[in-house]
Amino acid sequence: MTIPRNEHNISRKDISANALKVLHRLNKQGYEAYLVGGCIRDLILGKIPKDFDITTNATPEQIQKIFRNCRIVGRRFRLAHIMFGKEIIEVATFRGDHSSQDEQNNIAKRSQSGMLLRDNVYGTIEQDAVRRDFTMNALYYSVKDFALRDYCGGLKDLQKGIIRLIGDPQTRYREDPVRMLRTVRFAVKLKMKIEPATAEPIKNLAPLLKNIPSARLFDESLKLLQTGNGYKTYKLLREYCLFEQLFPIIDRLFAKNQNSYLEKIIEQVLKNTDYRIASNKRINPAFLFAAFFWYPIIEQTQATCIESDLPFHDSFSMAINEVLSEQCKSIAIPRRLTTIMGDIWRLQLRMKKRHGKRAFAILEHPKFRAAYDLLEMRASIEKGELLELAKWWDEFQFTSIEKRIMMVKQLNKMNKRKGKR
Repeated sequence: MTIPRNEHNISRKDISANALKVLHRLNKQGYEAYLVGGCIRDLILGKIPKDFDITTNATPEQIQKIFRNCRIVGRRFRLAHIMFGKEIIEVATFRGDHSSQDEQNNIAKRSQSGMLLRDNVYGTIEQDAVRRDFTMNALYYSVKDFALRDYCGGLKDLQKGIIRLIGDPQTRYREDPVRMLRTVRFAVKLKMKIEPATAEPIKNLAPLLKNIPSARLFDESLKLLQTGNGYKTYKLLREYCLFEQLFPIIDRLFAKNQNSYLEKIIEQVLKNTDYRIASNKRINPAFLFAAFFWYPIIEQTQATCIESDLPFHDSFSMAINEVLSEQCKSIAIPRRLTTIMGDIWRLQLRMKKRHGKRAFAILEHPKFRAAYDLLEMRASIEKGELLELAKWWDEFQFTSIEKRIMMVKQLNKMNKRKGKR
C-alpha cells in the first residue's frame, strides 16, 4: 500500500542530510532506495531517530562503486556502511526468499534449530518487507515521491500501539532468538502491547538464547537495561522467562516471595539508572553489574568457605572469579568492566576497616564513589550495622581534613576499648 505525502507526518527537515544525499545518489544511478525501519517508526511517533538506515536493490559491491566513503561489513548479513565523519549511514540490499539452492551455494545457511547463520539472498522490496521482524519496522520512505510504502500493515499497528511479528512467530524467533528480547524492549520503550500470537511462544523458546554469542547478548543487555526503561524491561523479561537466560546465576537465587536482598538491590539499581538517564547524568554498566552480582558473590563465598575451609578473603576472591566465569558464558562482560566491578566489590570489604591511615587511602581510591554508592544501597536494604557504616563514610568524604583525622582517632579509641573488653 502506498501512503501519499499528505497522509503521513514525515518531513525531510527531520531526516539526516547525509541520508538524503545517499538516497538521491542511489536514485540518480538508477537504483531504488528507501529509508526503512526504526527511523521511520520514530519519525511517525514524533521521536528523534538515533540513526537512519537505507535499503536498496543495489548490491553492496554496486553501492561501493558509487560511494568512495563506503566499506562493506558483516558476514551473516553483508551491509554497506557509508561514512560521513562520525555519522554512518547503513545501507542494506533488499533481502529475498531462501531456496535449497541458496544454501548449497553458501549464501544462506541455517542451524539445526532454524537460526539464520548467513543470509545474503537478495530480492525485491516486497520480499524484503516480509523478511523484516515487526510490522512497524517494515515501512519504507522514498525521496522520489515522499510517499510511504506499507506492505505488512505496519502503520495501522503503530497507530494502535501493537507490536506484531511478520510471519509465523515460532519460525521468526527460531531464525533469530534475539527477536524475543527486541519484542520486550520495544514493548516497554514505545509503551505498546505485544500482540498475543507474538507473545505466546516466547516462554517456550526462551532457551534458544543460549545459542546466541555471549558478546552479542552483552550488547543487547545494555539496550535492555541501560536506555532509560531498565526496571520495567527487567519485570517483563522475568515475566517471559528471558531474564534467566541472560543472568542464570542471579535467577537461581531469587526468592519465592520475590523479597530477597538480591531482588531489592536489582530493583533499586535499575530505578536509579533510569533516573540518572532521565536526568542526563553519566552511567556505567560496571556499577549496574557490580550491584547485580554482589549477593551471588557473597553466596558463593560462603559456600567456598564451608567447602574448602579457606579464609573469607581468599574465598571471596575465588567467588569473584567463579561468578564472572559462569556469567560470561551467557553475557560476555568485557574485562574493562569486570576490572572496575572487582574494585567496587573489594572496596566493600575494605570500607569496614577504617583505622589508622586506611580510611584516607580508601577515600583516594579511583572507584571509591562507586563503591560507596553500592554500600549505601546495601545499607538501605540490610539495615543494622551497615547503615552506621554508610553514615560514617558519608560524613567522612564530605567533611574537612581536620574532622576526618578526629573521626579516625575516635574510631581507634573505640576499637582499643573493645579490644580491652
